[in-house]
Amino acid sequence: MVVDDSAIIRGLISRWLNEDPAITVVASAANGVMALRNLVTSRAEVVILDIEMPEMDGLTALPKIMELAPHVKVVMASTLTRRNAEISLRALRAGAADYIPKPESNREVNASQDFRRQVIEKVKALGAVARQERDGALPSALKRPVMTSIANAAQSSERPLPKLRKASLVSPKVLVVGSSTGGPQALFKFLGELCGKTDLPILITQHMPATFTAILGDHLSRTLNLPGGEGKDGEVVQPGHFYLAPGDHHMTVVKENGKAVIRLNQDPPENYCRPAVDQLFRSAAQVYGAATLGVMLTGMGQDGLAGSRNIADAGGTILAQDEETSVVWGMPGAVANAGLASAILPLPELGGAVCRLIRGERL
Repeated sequence: MVVDDSAIIRGLISRWLNEDPAITVVASAANGVMALRNLVTSRAEVVILDIEMPEMDGLTALPKIMELAPHVKVVMASTLTRRNAEISLRALRAGAADYIPKPESNREVNASQDFRRQVIEKVKALGAVARQERDGALPSALKRPVMTSIANAAQSSERPLPKLRKASLVSPKVLVVGSSTGGPQALFKFLGELCGKTDLPILITQHMPATFTAILGDHLSRTLNLPGGEGKDGEVVQPGHFYLAPGDHHMTVVKENGKAVIRLNQDPPENYCRPAVDQLFRSAAQVYGAATLGVMLTGMGQDGLAGSRNIADAGGTILAQDEETSVVWGMPGAVANAGLASAILPLPELGGAVCRLIRGERL
C-alpha cells in the first residue's frame, strides 16, 4: 500500500511498483485514516508511509498499523529535512522496518532513478519477510540453532548450515560494525549491551543519507551516554569512542604517524552504497589485522561481504546477526553463508559475545 497525500507521488510510486511482475499494489491512501481503513481488506504486506499528511500523519498511523497487522512492514518516506529525519528515526525506533529519503519535488521524484530502485528493492525484500510472518511461523531456515562454535555447527541435524571460522586468538583492538535495513534499532540494542564494558574504539557504517546520520549519531551518544558521533576527516581514533560514517561519504581508518586516523572520501558508491561497509572493513583489516573484530548486523544486499573477507584474510574475527532477529538477512546472511563468521547469533547475544572476545574468552 502506498500512503502519501500527493496524488502525483502516490500514482508514480504505484506505477513503478506495478511494473515489476513480482509486486502488486493492493491499495493507496491519501492519509493515515484512509490507510487504516484500507489495511483491513487489502492484505497488504508492505506500507510505504509518508510522514506529513492531513487528518492523520505517518508517525500517528504507524503504531495503529502495527497493531492492526503485526506482519506488515512499514517503510517511512520523507524528504531530507532535519525535522523529517528526526521523525523518521523516532518511527524506526518505534517499529518501522525502514525508510526511504524522498526527493524534494514531484519533478525530482519522477527523475530519480535511485529513489525508484530503492522503493522496488525495499518492497521486494520486506514483502518476502512479511509473507512469512503472515502465513504463520517462520520457516525452518529462520529457526536454525544459534551457532556459537564449530562443534555446535557440526552437531546440527538440520539441512547444511553455514560453516564457521575459528575466532582470532589475538585480542581485538577495534570493533567495526556494518548495518542497513533495521540497523538503527539494532545499533541501539547492540551498543547498549556494550556500554561501560569496553574501551575499544567502535567504527560504524550504517546506510543512511547525510541528515539522518548526523541525527542518529547524536541520538546514540545521548541515549547510551557514549562519546562519539559522525566521524570527521583527520580525527584521531580514541579508545571508548564511536565513529559513525557520515551520509554520502565513505569512512575509512588509516595509520598516520603511528596513530589510527579517520579518513572520509566521496569515491564512487560500492554495492550502490555510500557510505559502504566494504570500505570501512577493508581499511580496518589493513590497519589492525588480526586484532580486527567485525560485527555484521541486519541489512539488505551484500555490502560488507568483501570487507569481511578482508578481515578474515587478515586473521580477524567476524560475528553475524542471525536470520530470525534480522529485519532482512541480506548482509549478515551473505557473510554467514560465505563461511566468514565465527558465530551467528541473535541480536541480544551479540554484545555478550563481543565482551567475551575482548576478555580473551572463547565464544
